[in-house]
Amino acid sequence: MDQQEPNYFERTEKLIRQYIEDRTLLLKLTATEKIARLAAALVIFLVISLVGFLLLLFISILAGYLFSVWTESYLIGFGIVTLVYLVLLVLVLTLRKKYLDPLITNTVVRIFFDKTADDDGNNQQTGRA
Repeated sequence: MDQQEPNYFERTEKLIRQYIEDRTLLLKLTATEKIARLAAALVIFLVISLVGFLLLLFISILAGYLFSVWTESYLIGFGIVTLVYLVLLVLVLTLRKKYLDPLITNTVVRIFFDKTADDDGNNQQTGRA
């Protein structure tokens, strides 16, 4: 028991250094994956928002002209559309903290803390939850 193989501490030190480097690389790769997923979700959201905005813009112009024809006044027709948007703005501002903020926060948290198949397999092997 007193006899240890030569260079035991040097080999152990190398193994520990290699383990630390591997864990650091794994952490960097995991962080990169999460940031890439968040960036992809952000780009998709921006594209969908842009298309939705353009669609809403053209529908609003169409509705303004439609109401203008019905009321025989551009001012009243486009005023009705403006009134609808003001009501929607007030609703969004009053319900923002209750519904919109938690939705956005939960989406970002889900992206960062979503377990992948590799995480589940690794946790089962080591016995950690």
